[in-house]
Amino acid sequence: MTAHPVPSRRVVLNGAGLAAITLCLGGCAAAPGAASSAASGGPTTVKAADVPVGSGTIVGQFVVTQPKAGTYEAFSYLCTHQNLPVQQVTDAAIVCGRHGSTYSLADGTVLTGPATKALTKATVTVNGDTLTIS
Repeated sequence: MTAHPVPSRRVVLNGAGLAAITLCLGGCAAAPGAASSAASGGPTTVKAADVPVGSGTIVGQFVVTQPKAGTYEAFSYLCTHQNLPVQQVTDAAIVCGRHGSTYSLADGTVLTGPATKALTKATVTVNGDTLTIS
């Protein structure tokens, strides 16, 4: 029988650390459908039809909501608790699943903490069936 070398604890921990970093960086990718200008800090566009009534969507570096039919709001996608991206928009709130903070679809105010500050407001311009967020 051939003996197989046992990796040291340092080798195992280094490998686990690299795997965690890779997983974390993979989760920071832009949302599907994000405009290329979002990465450069320019305006982002989305089709109005892609923003559900009573909910919203994450587009580039923004959360775009439609709290009631024909009314669009936009906010920075960074949770004000630790400045990390929110993960989800439901029919009840904008949700940062990391620590449980939730925000209003209508005005970005905090519904549940630990965040204490509202999401940063962005500007939405409607042009036909296209929304431009900046």
